[in-house]
Amino acid sequence: MNAAPLRDELCRIVGRAHVLEGRAELLPYATDANRMFRGLPLLVVCPADTGETAAVVEACRRAGVGFVPRGAGTGLSGGATPGDGEVVLSLARMRRILSVDPADRTAVVQPGVINAHLSREVAPLGLYYAPDPSSQSACTIGGNVAENSGGAHCLKYGVTTNHVLGLEVVLPDGRVVRTGRLGPPCHGYDLTGLFCGSEGTLGVVTAVCVRLLPRPRAVATALAMFRAVDAAAEAVEQITAAGEVPAALEMMDRNAMTAVERGRYPVGYPDDARAVLLVEFDGLRQGLDDQVEAAMAICRRCGVAEVRAAAGDAERALWWNNRKAAFAAMGAIARSYYVADGVIPRTALVAVLAEVGEISADARLWTANVFHAGDGNLHPLMAYDPTIPGEPERVLRAGSAMMAACVRAGGAVSGEHGVGLEKRDELYYLFDEQDMAVQRGVHDLFDPADRANPGKMYPLPGRCAEVRRAAWDPRATIGRPGAGSADPAGRRRADP
Repeated sequence: MNAAPLRDELCRIVGRAHVLEGRAELLPYATDANRMFRGLPLLVVCPADTGETAAVVEACRRAGVGFVPRGAGTGLSGGATPGDGEVVLSLARMRRILSVDPADRTAVVQPGVINAHLSREVAPLGLYYAPDPSSQSACTIGGNVAENSGGAHCLKYGVTTNHVLGLEVVLPDGRVVRTGRLGPPCHGYDLTGLFCGSEGTLGVVTAVCVRLLPRPRAVATALAMFRAVDAAAEAVEQITAAGEVPAALEMMDRNAMTAVERGRYPVGYPDDARAVLLVEFDGLRQGLDDQVEAAMAICRRCGVAEVRAAAGDAERALWWNNRKAAFAAMGAIARSYYVADGVIPRTALVAVLAEVGEISADARLWTANVFHAGDGNLHPLMAYDPTIPGEPERVLRAGSAMMAACVRAGGAVSGEHGVGLEKRDELYYLFDEQDMAVQRGVHDLFDPADRANPGKMYPLPGRCAEVRRAAWDPRATIGRPGAGSADPAGRRRADP
C-alpha cells in the first residue's frame, strides 16, 4: 500500500522525529528476541502518552492497517514480530513512573518502564516489584503484562497477573478503557485478568497499576550439585512435597552448566556434576536457616554430591548471576540458539526431561536445560547454526515435539513466554476446534477486524486434527516450517 498518507497523519500525531520509515530504521523492529520469525513493518511509530496512542490506533483503523504493540523486544515467542505491511507501535517513550503509594503498596507506571528500574526506584521505601524475568534489566512492564511473564521467584510470588491491579488500555477502535484499580469500582468481569497475557491482541496497554511488596527481611540460599539429573528432580519433588515453599527453586543440567561456566560468572562446578539446584528462601530471619537446612537434608537423602548454603550476599549474587546468564551464555557454545517454553507437573520432571533428551538426539541437536523446577517450567535451549540449510526447521520441529511431550504429561505449551507466532498451532495440542472457537469469539468482541497484533496466538481454523496427528508422529511435518520464507501455517521464518 501507499504508506505516505498514513505516515503523514502519524507525523501530525507524534511528530516527525517519532515516525520511522527507512529500511535501516525499520530492520531493528523486524523481529523480537525469537529470531526464527521476521517481517518488515510498514512504519514504526513511537507515541508519548495515552492520547497519542489512541490517535495512532484510530489512524491505523481508518487506513485498514494492522498494528503491533512493542515494548523492549525481549519476547521469545514472536509476539512483537510484525507482518509485512503492519505498523509497529513502540511504547519505548512511555517510561514514566506516574505515582507510588507506599501506604497502599501500589505504583502506576507507563508500559515502557523497565522491570528492574521499578524495584530500584521504590527500594528506598522498603518495597519492590516481585516478578523477575531473566531479562528484567531490559524488559518492560507493558511487555510483561502482554506475555504474563514469570521469573525465577514465581514459585512463591506468582507471575505478572498476580501483581497487576488495574490497566488502562486503548482498544482496537481507539477507545480508552480503564480496569481494576484504574477504573470505576465494579463487580463484573475480570477485564484486568483478560487483558493480562493477551499478547496485544485485545488492545494496547498504556498504564499499569501494580502491587508492590515489602522487601524480605532476610534471604537464605543453597546450592546443591548432583551426579544425576534424576536425583536432582527427585529432590525438587520432595522439597515441595514436604510443605516447604521456596521463593525460588531453579535447576540446570550439565550442558547448561558448561555454558554458564564459560561466561562472566563461573561458579566452579565439578566435572562430574550432572545437575545443579539453586534453592532460595526468604522472609523473617527467625526460622529461615531451619528451612534451608531442611531442604539441604532432602538433597542429601536424594544422593547429592555436594550441597552448601551461601556464605553471604556476594556468594548468593554470584550464584544468581551465573543462573540468570544461562541464555546469554549459549553464545559461547553455538552460533545461535532457540529456547522452548513448556510447563509440566513437577512429578513429571524425570520422564519429560528424558523425552526432551530423546527428541534432541533424534534431531541431532545439542540441548541445554535450564528451568524453574519449582513450578515445572522447562526451557530447553537448542544450539544450532542458522546458515546450515534445514537446521532452523529441524529446531522448530524438535521444539514442537517437546511441547507435545509436555501436554501428554499433563502440562501446557507455555509457562511464561507466550504463544505469539511460535506456538499458534501447538495450542491444538491442548484445545479442540470448539475450545478455540470460544476464545476467538472473545477476541472478536474486541477486535472483529483483527487489526491488533494480527495473526498472533490463534491458529488457523480447521487444522486441529492435522496438528494433533503430527504431535504423535515424529515424522509428520504438518504445521512445521518447510522450505522458503513461510510455512503452511503462515508463520514467517527469518532468513539465515
